[in-house]
Amino acid sequence: MSDTPQLWMRQESRPGERRAPIVPEDAARLVDSGVRITVEESPQRVFPIARYAEAGCRIAPAGGWSGAPHDAYVVGLKELPPEPRDLRHRHIYFGHAYKGQQGARALLERFSAGGGALLDLEYLVDANGGRLAAFGYWAGYVGAALAVLNATGRLARPLVPLARDELDAALRAAPTRQEADGRLLRALVIGALGRCGQGACDALETAGLAPTRWDLAETAELDRPAILAHDLLVNTVLTTRPLPPFLTPSDLDDQERRLSTICDVTCDVTSDCNLLPVYDDITDWEQPVRRLRDGDRPVEMIAIDNLPSLLPEEASRAFSSDLLPQLLRLMSQGDDAPAWARCRDTFDTAVRAGSKESDHAR
Repeated sequence: MSDTPQLWMRQESRPGERRAPIVPEDAARLVDSGVRITVEESPQRVFPIARYAEAGCRIAPAGGWSGAPHDAYVVGLKELPPEPRDLRHRHIYFGHAYKGQQGARALLERFSAGGGALLDLEYLVDANGGRLAAFGYWAGYVGAALAVLNATGRLARPLVPLARDELDAALRAAPTRQEADGRLLRALVIGALGRCGQGACDALETAGLAPTRWDLAETAELDRPAILAHDLLVNTVLTTRPLPPFLTPSDLDDQERRLSTICDVTCDVTSDCNLLPVYDDITDWEQPVRRLRDGDRPVEMIAIDNLPSLLPEEASRAFSSDLLPQLLRLMSQGDDAPAWARCRDTFDTAVRAGSKESDHAR
């Protein structure tokens, strides 16, 4: 085991994922603090590999993380490739494995088989449960922007990464005043007080809209007719336990419905925590919109689970800035650093629960 703390930033296996959890400038700060960083080559990452080399990082071929030193922390964002089957390292990324999502048990079994651990970034929280590093703002911003562009017939397919000024220009040019009655589109953001919700509201305001903002107080006693009276719905609520849904399939058949575009930023579609059980699969960059109802009053759904990657540079810089102090604590204190210890405890609890379920199934 090396005496020097090690981070290994892997290439993202998902095509089109251009974000990075650590940007070159923050990599340089880590190196200056004594951290040893290896960065895998990636043709799709928004930051050129030369920038990491200049920051003092070691460079490795894509996919080299499986052969990284045993004590290295492997850092990424989205899902791991299917091989190697057994995971022996401590991995830092968004695993989506604790709320019964599709494939969750299989992923946890890979860690158990290899003796590794998942330090899930979604569960990197402070003592009050607040997220310490998140892409929420940009997820909300992009999700709301896509909803506006779809509702106004301006959403190009397939989606491609943009700079923020390009996206904002498209929003400002969108015809948000309806031809039939001359009124502006009505947009509702649920979860408006959080980072994700604030991002959604800011994007809608960029488009010239004044969103209706709901949070805990407005959803305590749900007014579904009020939801249906809006043209756009952007859901940014992240829950870790099942709650009454905001909409059900029968609501989409309501004859009074105006709602025509829904964006579910949370994308908990395969979980019991799904607050919008009106769809059964996510959408993607190739096909960003799915039609839920046809006819003269259609309803369309946007549910893309890597929305911030459409603004890869802005999203990466904001996230890396949040993550940097947490990585410095991890490198100095290891898994005993309080926030990371909470991550590890969450993983251990999920593994134990999965083992009990397997034993009962035998």
